[in-house]
Amino acid sequence: MTTTQRAAEPGATGDEGASAPVEEHGRHGRHGYSKDKDAHLKRLRRIEGQVRGLQRMVEEDVYCIDILTQVSASTKALQSFALQLLEEHLRHCVAHAAREGGPESDAKVEEATAAIARLLRT
Repeated sequence: MTTTQRAAEPGATGDEGASAPVEEHGRHGRHGYSKDKDAHLKRLRRIEGQVRGLQRMVEEDVYCIDILTQVSASTKALQSFALQLLEEHLRHCVAHAAREGGPESDAKVEEATAAIARLLRT
């Protein structure tokens, strides 16, 4: 993604990273999940279908326990997706930052730790 593309995104000011070259990792370029992007999108569409199914169940006055069972399945699917994405982030973005060293390495570890903490709270 170029600086011009980032500036066109909602909420982007256009000045963040304007003088920095586009990197092959992190927020400025290719992400760890990029090689499996199609599989991830397919998985997310399946989860979206599960959530739409929940809406239909409520509209059709399905028994509460049956709906809760489907909520549990949808939640597990999202958690599984999140764990896979986290693993790819650690293997790609954090590992790259660790090889480079310096403050970016520490920042990536802190960022990953915060993401793990958020996942544990859910």
